[in-house]
Amino acid sequence: MKSFMERSARSTGVLARISLWIAGTGLVIMTAIIAAQVFWRYVLNDSIVWTEPASVMIMGWFIFLGAAVGIREGYHLSFDILLYVLPDRVKVVLHSISDLAVGAFGFGMIWYGWQLGVKTAGNKLPSLGISGAWDFAPLVAGGVLIVLFSLERVLRRAAGLRTARFGEDPLDT
Repeated sequence: MKSFMERSARSTGVLARISLWIAGTGLVIMTAIIAAQVFWRYVLNDSIVWTEPASVMIMGWFIFLGAAVGIREGYHLSFDILLYVLPDRVKVVLHSISDLAVGAFGFGMIWYGWQLGVKTAGNKLPSLGISGAWDFAPLVAGGVLIVLFSLERVLRRAAGLRTARFGEDPLDT
């Protein structure tokens, strides 16, 4: 199982890196769109109608993709004062419980994001001309990645491998 998890962790590492590049690119694109809107509005005294909904949609993508990568790399919020005084075996169990809870939250993102997408699929975003379901696609995609990365962390521990902590993946060294 250890060899399988090492290969899987390398694959999810590539997926995380791709997600982070997409998120970073989205942040740059959103910044450029907002800058263009400010220029059009205050310099040209005109307005581009699609910039706000496009920026919000792009923001959803980089937030949820970035959050999922943060889960994988151990940057998610935690209350770990107690962990400093506990034995390592207990730490492993508590970290795994935490990752399972985060994975359950990711599953909720998938489930409810999908339901919202289905309910708004018939609506059209007027300035973009696309289905309203696209507003919830980042929620579902982020949820899928959160479930995947949380499960990876639990399985790595079960295989006796260390998990990433603060962005340093032990398998990369």
